[in-house]
Amino acid sequence: MKVADILRVKGSTLFTVTPEQALAEATRTMSELDIGSLVVMDHGDLVGMLTFREVIQAVVRNGGGVGTSIVRTVMDDAPLTCTPETEIDEVRRMMLMRHARYMPVLDKRTLMGVISFYDVAKAVVDSQDFENRMLKAYIRDWPVEETGESPSTGG
Repeated sequence: MKVADILRVKGSTLFTVTPEQALAEATRTMSELDIGSLVVMDHGDLVGMLTFREVIQAVVRNGGGVGTSIVRTVMDDAPLTCTPETEIDEVRRMMLMRHARYMPVLDKRTLMGVISFYDVAKAVVDSQDFENRMLKAYIRDWPVEETGESPSTGG
């Protein structure tokens, strides 16, 4: 399974912010849309990610508020990225190693979407459920061998 498979199901709705945008405005957007991340774009290029992790760290540094901070000062300016062709197992490994919950998907320099650890976990569970159903159906339809032996007597 590839990242493109997740995006096909999830859709590619994107929420972005600029590096110079006020952090208060960005967090308000995240709250209103009930999302955990915003992609930071500057002149059409991905330059960072703003997640609730960076927001919380900024709030703690500022004594309980975001103050007059701008996105650039708190964003992750080197986020993990993947392509639509990246295998899900590789994405899981990358996310686990970096404790990343969100990953932008780039096709060359074009932002295609963002996948979350939840999206990856859901895709894996759905895939396993499908495989289990197929295996159970296969076992149910298993052909009985004609050996002349009675199944109940063994002989």
